[in-house]
Amino acid sequence: MTSYNVIDNLARQAISDALKYVRSQANVSPDIALILGSGLGALADRVDDPIIMEAAEIPHLPSATVSGHKGRFVFGRLGGRSVVVIQGRLHMYEGHDPSKVVFPVRLVRALGASCLFVTNASGGINSQFEPGTLMWITDHINQTGVHPLLGDQISTMRGLEWPARESIEYYDQEWTRNAEKLADKMGIATKRGIYLWTRGPSYETKAEIRAFRVMGADAVGMSTVPEVIQARKENMKVIGLSTITNFAAGLSDNPLNHDEVIETGQAVREALEKLAIAVIRIAPIPDA
Repeated sequence: MTSYNVIDNLARQAISDALKYVRSQANVSPDIALILGSGLGALADRVDDPIIMEAAEIPHLPSATVSGHKGRFVFGRLGGRSVVVIQGRLHMYEGHDPSKVVFPVRLVRALGASCLFVTNASGGINSQFEPGTLMWITDHINQTGVHPLLGDQISTMRGLEWPARESIEYYDQEWTRNAEKLADKMGIATKRGIYLWTRGPSYETKAEIRAFRVMGADAVGMSTVPEVIQARKENMKVIGLSTITNFAAGLSDNPLNHDEVIETGQAVREALEKLAIAVIRIAPIPDA
């Protein structure tokens, strides 16, 4: 057996183990998965008839360690849809490799989810995006030098599913347009923009932010992109929403800190929760 086959079989077995555990705890088949970013985890409290599973209890899945990320899965109904809320994501700067970071996406897809709604807290690079701005992600820039499918190239090498060199639309345009219209009707101001992913754990330097602005980035953060790449590889529909929690380095006189991220997330919590539920209602679930 080649090393590629060994890696492939181990990855499949890990998902099988996790899936078996979840099914042993509850009969759940979510249509939509939500990944909640820093300070945004309270949306999980709005889930009806919740079934809560701690991430650390699921085989092969460590718990989140970052403040504002509880590290658990919440199954139930939200906006009239069957959902699973990933309340606290994994980051590479916590010491996880990319394949571990995207493991929750592979798991929820195996459980049946066909749509992914990702949220995050990010720093504003676009000078017009003040803290508290809600930004639909229309595209992203991977500035990390790593790729979540590097350990999963077997499928692409065999010509299956999703060619690695094929250009792909990551964020569903129709879902985003409809969500944008909904936000406008609800009186919630939103923007559109490009999100840039850095590895962390340090915040970006002033020089890096100047470079990112030239590259066309509107916001910067340390998450989201690997999960979106994996979701699209799994043929899931994706929508992304960033909360601009602070100005990026060099754009404000105030020093950057994680407490500010949490505080701003709480300030927009009510509007974000209302919008998120509305977005869930119009998710493009097949045969819904």
